[in-house]
Amino acid sequence: MNCRDDTCVTCSDEAVAVTVLRLLDAGLALADTGRGREVVSVALVDVQPGDVVLVHAKEAIAVAPSGGPRWRRVR
Repeated sequence: MNCRDDTCVTCSDEAVAVTVLRLLDAGLALADTGRGREVVSVALVDVQPGDVVLVHAKEAIAVAPSGGPRWRRVR
């Protein structure tokens, strides 16, 4: 699939950077979106509280490295 522009062709949703506040059971985490808190899946990435993750459709798809803006791909 090729995604063009700033939105996903499949669901028209954009990925958003959020901060992981707390890890929950079942591969979930409580995250700060900047507008509030949401539960997101972190099953595809290795994260700790305080990490910034890129979330698409409530699924974390990448983790921002601590030293800069580059993203680690999902496993």
